[in-house]
This record gives sequence, C-alpha cells and structure tokens, in this order.
Amino acid sequence: MASHFFELLRVYFREYGYWTVAIVLLLENAGIPVPGETVLLFAGFLAFSEHQLQLRYIILLGIVAATLGDNLGYYLGLRGGRPLLMRYRRIFRIRQSTLEKGEEIFRKHGALTIFFARFIFGLRIIAGPLAGTLRMPWKTFVLFNFLGAALWVTVIASAGFAFGTQWVRLLLILDRINVIALVVAALLVLFFWIRYRTRKAGRN
Repeated sequence: MASHFFELLRVYFREYGYWTVAIVLLLENAGIPVPGETVLLFAGFLAFSEHQLQLRYIILLGIVAATLGDNLGYYLGLRGGRPLLMRYRRIFRIRQSTLEKGEEIFRKHGALTIFFARFIFGLRIIAGPLAGTLRMPWKTFVLFNFLGAALWVTVIASAGFAFGTQWVRLLLILDRINVIALVVAALLVLFFWIRYRTRKAGRN
C-alpha cells in the first residue's frame, strides 16, 4: 500500500512538479486532511535522489502554500464560526475530542499554538479554522503562522533531502520529532506561565 502511494506521488511530481507540493500543502493547511508532511518529505527526497526538483524552490513554494492555506482556513473559521466547524468535523470524520483539545490548547496558549501546530499532524489541519472560529487577532495569527510555516517547511523538506535513500528510517524519526515538538511546546508554555505568575506575585 505504501509503495503504491509513493509510486503514485512520483508520477504526480513527474507530471506537475512543484504544483504537487503547493496544492497539497495549501489543502492540508486550509483544513483538509491530506498527507502534506509526507508529500513535502518525498519532494525533498526526489530533489536529492532524482534531481527532478530543487530544494530551495520546494522550500519557497512550500512556505507560501502553507501560509496561504492556513489563512484560508482562518477566514473560513472566522466567517462560518462554530456551525461550520461542526459540519467540517462530520464531513472529515474528525473526533469531537480532537476539536475540544484543540480549542483548550488555543485558549490557554494562543499564538504559540499556531507556531508549534505545524509539527503535530492533527493540530496542523485544524489550526487555521480553529483560530478563526475563536477570533484570534489576525495580525498575531499571520505572524506566528508565517514563522511556523517557514520553520516547518524548511525542516521537513531539508530532512527529506538530507536523508536521501534512507526513506523508511526518516519516517520513523519524524514520528519521534513530532513527539519531541509537542514536549518542547509544553515546556515553553510552562516556562511562560511560571514567569507570568512570578511577575504577578511580585506586583502584589
């Protein structure tokens, strides 16, 4: 099954080149559950192994597509609100608990969620629509959305390029990276919360 998927991807890259990366990342970051991370990794892999693509263009186009996709998701969430989010959940069979956890994380940690959401598959898909639904200030969203997109696309595409033929090993390592990113995000949030509480106690 996996080998068939990658062969199909190879055909798409051969036929449509960089558009494959752009369209998939745009859709994933707009809220449609497609395998954007895997496609980005494979694009980096092909840039190394078959020289069909160039890494710098993959990164540039990937950042633009991911940023635009999240902004589209934000707009849809802003306009459609919670009713649209519920229809979206049913259509794509997203568990209610996933949305609830996402909402809780957004309310507690705000902009940091947008930045680190890129590295967590489930959260990456719903980040834009959730931010719009919860009325996160657009300027804040745009900044952290772009910074997260730049880091995520660069890391993932470069990893696909750097590991070359060690494709299976890379996928295993990536799973660990996602867990590490979640832990780092939690530690950063804890750090800022402790600093906030300390300053507040100092004022009293």
